[in-house]
Amino acid sequence: MELIKKYDITVLCNPGVESAQLLTPENSRSEKVSVTKVSVMPGAEQPRHKHYTSEQVWVAVQGRGVLLLADDKEVPFEAGDVVRFAEKEIHGLRNMGPEIFEYICISTPPMNFAYAYLQAR
Repeated sequence: MELIKKYDITVLCNPGVESAQLLTPENSRSEKVSVTKVSVMPGAEQPRHKHYTSEQVWVAVQGRGVLLLADDKEVPFEAGDVVRFAEKEIHGLRNMGPEIFEYICISTPPMNFAYAYLQAR
């Protein structure tokens, strides 16, 4: 068993986006999965990007937004929805609602997301 205490959870930050690193290679021995909780402020976005070696599942917990996909495609994404991205698949998110948009991200194999954020706390 492995218990991750809240003081062992790093929060990575970009303007309008916070990513709590719930279970990562830095605070866990897991070799199969990483889990993050991402909060996107109203009007903010995570730009389109891709991961070369991991697939991801996003579970929308709160709010409503738009998935930013390849070829400038946009798809509504709101609380209760689940989406899976294969490795190398372009994805991002824009918060279109008046409240914080939150989702849980499960990545396999695990990832260290520090490269994509400006600050950590």
